[in-house]
Amino acid sequence: MSHQTQLAYREVLERREHDILSPYAAFSDATVGRLHEEEDDLYRTAFQCDRDRILHCKSFRRLAHKTQVFLAPEGDHYRTRLTHSLEVTQIARDIARPLRLNEDLTEAIGLGHDLGHTPFGHTGERTLSKAIAEFNKQPLEGVGVTQESLIFKHNEQSARIVDLLEKNGRGLNLTREVVDGIVCHTGKQKAMTLEGQIVSLADRIAYVSHDIDDATRAGLLTEEDLPIAPRNVLGNSSSQRIATMVEDVIATSQNSDSIRMSTRVFEAMMELRAFLNEHIYTQSDAKVEEPKANQLIYVLFFYFVQHMEAIPAEYRIHNQDKPEIQVADFIAGMTDRYAIRTFQSIMVPRAWRMGGSL
Repeated sequence: MSHQTQLAYREVLERREHDILSPYAAFSDATVGRLHEEEDDLYRTAFQCDRDRILHCKSFRRLAHKTQVFLAPEGDHYRTRLTHSLEVTQIARDIARPLRLNEDLTEAIGLGHDLGHTPFGHTGERTLSKAIAEFNKQPLEGVGVTQESLIFKHNEQSARIVDLLEKNGRGLNLTREVVDGIVCHTGKQKAMTLEGQIVSLADRIAYVSHDIDDATRAGLLTEEDLPIAPRNVLGNSSSQRIATMVEDVIATSQNSDSIRMSTRVFEAMMELRAFLNEHIYTQSDAKVEEPKANQLIYVLFFYFVQHMEAIPAEYRIHNQDKPEIQVADFIAGMTDRYAIRTFQSIMVPRAWRMGGSL
């Protein structure tokens, strides 16, 4: 196969997008661009390249050992941050396809949206925010109340990972559409592309449905414990609720320049989310271990700001005048079990670790 034929194959894919996709879709040959210019791939579109870079990066693999909601659950079937990301991506693609939007872009954003999550779920995010504020002697009000109140935000950290930290400080050099979708998957910002807006809604659909599933598996609630009003709208099982919400987004967003749910379905979803926040996210046995995780991350942070030489060199390339940011980068990249091992290595005498004896 000649070089010219190889080069033409990517162009065939790009032309196919214009033939098949909606005028509202993001087209890979019209990307805003990357941080650093590079040659086009011979076989893959720009968004396909981004998806593959995320899939093969170290930060993505580490999601397999990062908490979703349940800390150190006893069982093999609870969601991790990795399985959550895969489920979000599949839901998002199921929405993008009938809307004739760009599935490759949707998939890249979905796979990358949680790369910056800390160990131990959102509790790690809140603790790092508190620690950074204390280090800088700044007041921090409302930690844990809203995403906007945090200093350390996992969505911004996800963008930091793909732009700066991956590949030993070189970053993945993704298109701006993917990075924008990653940043805007949570909070009040709206993504520049409909594909990014889809991932934002798919994230909510996934965690509301699957957190109920995990809480049921843990014996913390039953289907009958859920409020009746949203069940009447969305359904009486996780699969029914996902199908209802996905179909509603598709029907409500047809031939539109925005992605949204109908008011009725959105309010039902948010009522379930409020129920989970009251009964699972903040009050239940799922959070029994959170104070320990908070203290662990807090201790690690202030240990490493005093022992910067112990941080791997790849985390000391950027922000050299801000040790608190370098430490946060290092800790945020840890898996749950690596954070625990690191804590043990610096705080627990060797003979006492993992049941050792003198």
